[in-house]
Amino acid sequence: MKNPSIGFIGLGLMGANMVENLQNRGYQLSVIDLNKEAVATVVARGNATEATSPKELAEKSDIVMLCLTTSAVVEKIVYGDEGILAGIKEGAVLIDFGTSIPSSTRKIGKDLAAKGVGMIDAPLGRTPAHAKDGLLNIMAAGDKETFEKVKPVLDEQGENVFHLGALGAGHTTKLINNFMGMTTVVAMSQAFAAAKLAGVDGQQLFEIMSAGPSNSPFMKFCKNYAVDNVSDLGFSIANANKDLGYFVHMMKDLGTVSKIAEATSSNLQAAFDADMGSGNVPEIFDYFMKLQK
Repeated sequence: MKNPSIGFIGLGLMGANMVENLQNRGYQLSVIDLNKEAVATVVARGNATEATSPKELAEKSDIVMLCLTTSAVVEKIVYGDEGILAGIKEGAVLIDFGTSIPSSTRKIGKDLAAKGVGMIDAPLGRTPAHAKDGLLNIMAAGDKETFEKVKPVLDEQGENVFHLGALGAGHTTKLINNFMGMTTVVAMSQAFAAAKLAGVDGQQLFEIMSAGPSNSPFMKFCKNYAVDNVSDLGFSIANANKDLGYFVHMMKDLGTVSKIAEATSSNLQAAFDADMGSGNVPEIFDYFMKLQK
């Protein structure tokens, strides 16, 4: 796929920086976002236009990229009357960079395949700053031929581009990764809360735990907030809550259950319900400090 035209839907922090990177590398883009200021910024740079609908965007694009918040939003964008499925052309490829439910991804992929369209699920690692410089970690999945078709563009966006197997494996891997990471942060945050409630010095607790196998970057993020009141893990309780809910959903789709994930999810949901959703995940420490039996 030489010099592909790209349609990009979703100009949040990550998506906007991914688009800027693609513009800097000379790609022609069509974009859509509810935030018209974000759209105007992209268009003002040149080599980009605003599409009036996902259908129109898909009609003009060799590759359609999504960087959206939830599976429900992705399905709405794909299946709506003026959606991607109504306009995308044979031979095109849809790439979902968000974190979605794998069963939803596979359903969309099947419907696209019926039109001769490929799909790649490609959730992301690292930060918006990395996106701007084309240095993301990209966990891509989908059939090998489709992956190779879009890999040159993925290589412009990611420093590390992994192919993880059949469609849905990228979203599965991302959900497993976030289950592990967010469960660790929630548990460590409660550990620091338990220490404070018991009158144990949090700095000393950190020094003891970090001297053993429990040491990890996540522990440092938790200690930074619980002890030093520095919130420097850039991942919100709202996003973690969504991803843990998706992991629980995925486990049910697999015919099993994760009581550990359900416990993490319930704590994240409770913090979210307490209007803490915009805070970074280690800030759940505050929820644990106020929790009563």
